[in-house]
Formats: sequence, C-alpha cells, structure tokens
Amino acid sequence: MPYTREQLAVIGAYARIKELLAEVDEIRAMFPKLDQQFREAQAGNESSGGKRKRGGRRGWTAAQKKAAARRMRAYWKKKKAKK
Repeated sequence: MPYTREQLAVIGAYARIKELLAEVDEIRAMFPKLDQQFREAQAGNESSGGKRKRGGRRGWTAAQKKAAARRMRAYWKKKKAKK
C-alpha cells in the first residue's frame, strides 16, 4: 500500500528532527560553556515561576493628565484660529 502525502510528510519531519537533534548535540560538544550558560539561564527562568517583570512607562498622575489636557486644548484652539 503506498504512503499518503501526510504520512510522507510525517516521516520526513521525523527524519529532519533527528538530524537537527544530532546537530544540536554536535554544537553542544563543541561549545560546552555555551551549553552550560544556556542551561543555567533556563533554570533561572523556571525558578522565578516563569513570570517576567513588566517594563514600560509609569502611568500619569492626575495632575499630569490635567496639565496635558490644558496644553492640548490650547494647541487645538490655536490651530483652529489659524484656519
């Protein structure tokens, strides 16, 4: 019985995964320090529960929002006056 395209794709994917895993093993053998650093970094991420600290900007205070609103009202008033 001939193979279907899907079965051939699975067989090919499996073979490619085996090749990639062999290549990873070769790279790890060539660069043992790199492998150790990678494993330590992975262990560090897992120990923190996988949660990362969010970066980004702080929110504005009420006073900052009010000041920005005043500036924008003045900006748009001036822009409308030019027309």
